[in-house]
This record gives sequence, C-alpha cells and structure tokens, in this order.
Amino acid sequence: MVLIEDMVSRRHAKIQATDDEIAIMDLGSTNGTFVNGEKIKKARLKEGDRILIGTSIVKLVTVDPATAMSEADARQQLEKRGQQQALKTQTTNRAMSGSIEEIPLPDLLQLFSTSKRTGVLTLKGPQGQGEIYLRKGQIYYASIDDSYDLSPMKAAYRILTWERGNFELDSSEGKTVLEEIKESTEGLLMEGMRLLDEFKHIESKLPQRKAPLQIPRPLNPPLTALKPVELDVFQIVLNGGTTQTVLDKAKLSDVEAAQALIELISKEYIVAR
Repeated sequence: MVLIEDMVSRRHAKIQATDDEIAIMDLGSTNGTFVNGEKIKKARLKEGDRILIGTSIVKLVTVDPATAMSEADARQQLEKRGQQQALKTQTTNRAMSGSIEEIPLPDLLQLFSTSKRTGVLTLKGPQGQGEIYLRKGQIYYASIDDSYDLSPMKAAYRILTWERGNFELDSSEGKTVLEEIKESTEGLLMEGMRLLDEFKHIESKLPQRKAPLQIPRPLNPPLTALKPVELDVFQIVLNGGTTQTVLDKAKLSDVEAAQALIELISKEYIVAR
C-alpha cells in the first residue's frame, strides 16, 4: 500500500498474516506506527483494531470472501485515492485535514508530538471552533471560539473530549501569547482523559448547561462554612450566570467546578431555575 503523505516513510510498516494471526511491525519509520493510539514496534492485531500510519487509518475487519475484491482492484482503488489526496493537498496548500471520527484527537496529537510538528490545529464541530497551537509537537496554547473566559489549559482539556467534527493542520508559524501551557503533550493527554472520565460520572447531577443559577434570599446557611473553591463558584453565581458560565469562568477544572456547584446546590446556597 502506498500512502502519499509527508508523514509516511518510504518503507513504513509491514502487515503479515499467518495461519493463526495477523501482526504489524514498524520498519524504523520516522514518525512511528500506532495501534489503538499506542506507539508500537510490533503488535498482534485483532478485529476492530485501528492502525494509524501518518494520518491514514487502517482498520482490521472481517470480510465475506464472496464480496472481497481482487488484489488488482484493491491496488487500483488505493492508487486512485492516493492521487486524489495528493491533488487535494497541492490545491489547498494544507499539510493535512480529516475527520475526528476517523482519527481521534488523542491519537492525532500523539502523532504530532512524535513527529515534532509546528502549526495550528483547527477543529470544527458541534461544540464550536477550537484551535490548538503546536511548537515542535508540544501544545503551548488552546482556545475555543476565541473565548477569553477559558484558560488555555481548560480549553485544551475540553477540546480533547470532542468526538465529532473535522480538523485541519496549518503548518504556518504560531502566535505570541501571554499565557503558555507548560505541561507536556503526553501529560495533557493523560490528565485530559482522567478528567473526562470523572466528569462523565458527575455530569448527570449538574443542572442543564443553560439553566440560570441564583442565590436564595434570604440565605440561611452561613458563608463561613464554605471552602475556598466553593466561595469562588458562589461569587460567579452571585454576579449572575448559568451552569455553563460557572464552568467557563471558574479558575478550576471543569470537574472541580462541577463538584463545587453540586455541593453548593445540595447545601441550598444556590438554586437552579
């Protein structure tokens, strides 16, 4: 198989089938071979495994022999797709683009980290437009819809949860920002996945994102009983807003802000309308 893109080495990887297994071996490629998001030297494959080579996805599936195409037809189809992709790249003058559904963001960012890519990764999906700025493979800034309510770190964590939409990497130089992300890309990915798992467990306890939040009057429980993180969330609600406002403006992670909000509602410091 010939994959026409600059992140694929001339001899990149080898897939070998024997009687009892199918295996893949990286052939010392520059940017590596990934199976289900993990960089490998050699791995045994099973049905459903997702192989990432450059920005191309190879998925192992079972095919009915009656419907399988011939090797000649398969080669012709691959060559046609390769020519179309090469023409698209030349026409748009873009390094690469694709779908998040086909290449999950953690896999993509792992690849960019390994290949030390510099540029701006723009993502467009149901949640809005996100931008991740890379310098030699490391994420140093992120934003969603150019919002200044979100810190770069919080924006990066949120974008990592996106599962639908399209991406495009522009290899132009980045921009100077006041607040840079210092965490490594690998660290961001690990922490982002941890926060996502925790948020999924408590999300059902939160009021709807657009639900207005208010302070009951008179306020019976004493403010002196609140923890510092709870006071921060209380002040945001005091100034007016919704559940989404709290998540955006709190200097805490979404998980910490959500936990504080749930606690304040349970103690009757805040009510959701």
